[in-house]
Amino acid sequence: MTRSLLPLAALLALGSPVMAQKEAAAPSPGQIVAEAPRDAWVDIAPEDLLVMTLAPATDGSARQVVIQLMPEPFSQGWVENIRTLARAEWYDGITINRVQDNYVVQWGDPNYDNPEAEGEAKPLPEGLRTMPESDYVNSARGAESDEDAIVLWHPKPALSDSYAAIATFSEGWPIGIEIAENTKVVRSFPVHCYGMVGVGRGYSPDTGSGAELYTVIGHAPRHLDRNIALVGRILKGMEHLSSLPRGSGALGFYTAEEAGKRMPIRSVRVASDLPAAQRPAFEYLSTEGETFARYAEARANRRDPFFIHAAGGADICNIPVPVRQMAD
Repeated sequence: MTRSLLPLAALLALGSPVMAQKEAAAPSPGQIVAEAPRDAWVDIAPEDLLVMTLAPATDGSARQVVIQLMPEPFSQGWVENIRTLARAEWYDGITINRVQDNYVVQWGDPNYDNPEAEGEAKPLPEGLRTMPESDYVNSARGAESDEDAIVLWHPKPALSDSYAAIATFSEGWPIGIEIAENTKVVRSFPVHCYGMVGVGRGYSPDTGSGAELYTVIGHAPRHLDRNIALVGRILKGMEHLSSLPRGSGALGFYTAEEAGKRMPIRSVRVASDLPAAQRPAFEYLSTEGETFARYAEARANRRDPFFIHAAGGADICNIPVPVRQMAD
């Protein structure tokens, strides 16, 4: 594949003059987000939110995690399975079984695909779909070159990337884009940034059902892109997962002696199924607008007073999409 993308610094420069790059009063990324107009924000539908309630902390305080599910066209078979599992209350009573430092936290039935399993696996509800490995990516629209793919997707920004021809954002999500050399089909896929949620699976051709899930708690494991289904991201409560004690077993699983470290999951509910007063409400900064383009450029070229040197670029996972909880 010919990769003739412009350097990241040029793609993100947005025509800013050199003097502007040295301007001490340049706004920080946080300031740009704080000043974003109301119409730059997009509501997240309650049907796309999961509310996961963990066992309370030792002081009795509640521990709740809110997950946003992946929208179309990505991973929809797994996303529908997850809604089915949540509505069947299958997740209630499972545990967090694996905490691998600088990698992932994984939860599911402790008696399924767990090297320390001691009992029978929990029966899955009926109606779960089985997805092919081809569903790890979305294939659509033809292109003759990387530049054509940029035109087709209108990415703002388009980032050079080690794992894809292009890295960009689509409807609030970080994605990679590549062009199949023989068919010229544009293939897109979500990428493994911090806080992304994926589906645990066994060896190929197993693709997982959604009964086992994990979230990234360390450096972005981008080698997993296109090898496993990403289905969402943590919006709130990440501290309840990333701070858990690490497992000493293989791959960070808790050993039989560490069974007491497994965090119980009390319940997982689709937010739209909760009473209105209990539904969390979130919105994200539109990645298709001018405000996000300014925010991304500021993340890549920090010129606010603390910084001495502008980096001149940013990895896709170093431009987190701003998300905020809406007031009740």
